[in-house]
Amino acid sequence: MKPHEHEEAALRIEKSLRKCGPEDHEIIIEAAMLAGSHWLNAHLHRLGATPPAQDVMHTYLLVVNELRRLSVADPQAVAALGAIEDMRPAYVRGAQAGGREAAQRALSLLESIRASTRAA
Repeated sequence: MKPHEHEEAALRIEKSLRKCGPEDHEIIIEAAMLAGSHWLNAHLHRLGATPPAQDVMHTYLLVVNELRRLSVADPQAVAALGAIEDMRPAYVRGAQAGGREAAQRALSLLESIRASTRAA
């Protein structure tokens, strides 16, 4: 996808996110991860770190050298997406207490990814 296509997808997901309430923490975390991956991909494409035909699906699927290389391009944004992804096992797939707080943290991390993209 091209950067503007990633941004359009992220904005659509964020529009849907606004319909969620605090009790929807699973959906909020999942959507924050998906929107965050679109923002990150748009950012990495614009920086020239990845070509439009090569998207990062999940940071945990990257080989170590690729994760390190992309982390040089924007360490904060890559780490923020990784932090959202790390929430999924406990709060989306599991039943760990504190889901509402985790969802708010996911939204904060999403904001930081979006801010990195727009600052570039």
